[in-house]
Amino acid sequence: MVKNIIVLGSFLMAASTQAQIGISTESVSNGSVSLEFGDNENKGLLLPYVTDKTGITENGTVLFDTTDHKVKYLKDTNTWFDLSVDSSGTADLSIQAADREEQPGAKVCISTSAGGTDTTKGILVLADTDKAMILPKVASPHLNIINPSAGMLVYDTVKRHLAVYNGTVWTFWKP
Repeated sequence: MVKNIIVLGSFLMAASTQAQIGISTESVSNGSVSLEFGDNENKGLLLPYVTDKTGITENGTVLFDTTDHKVKYLKDTNTWFDLSVDSSGTADLSIQAADREEQPGAKVCISTSAGGTDTTKGILVLADTDKAMILPKVASPHLNIINPSAGMLVYDTVKRHLAVYNGTVWTFWKP
């Protein structure tokens, strides 16, 4: 697993100066995309595990809160919105063992203009104001992702919902 994290981190660092990034896909779908995941695998995006949110102030931040095992996003600078709903979440926190401590300066910025100059705090920052991220697309993730990790986020192509896994159950969000 450490090898996979290093490979992904190296890829993202190398790609941080490009305007658009595709992971497990040969190209992005259109010019409005900053980061896009291929839909040919039953895998999701794993959010950062955070134990202390007090210093996080960037609206739109999405994370897995280990204090209550919920996926949350920040809106209005000080209001965390719960995307997990179910309170029975669990997480194997060993993936954040002491030998893999967060590096405060670690950051990848994907942008056509900001590049390495963006000052937004975060591990992965999509800095363009006219592009978005397309989540990994999985048909029925609750059936097809065999061993999901707490904090996983995907787009369910069958239900057409955002799917969030809190370590115990999937929660589905429909706009």
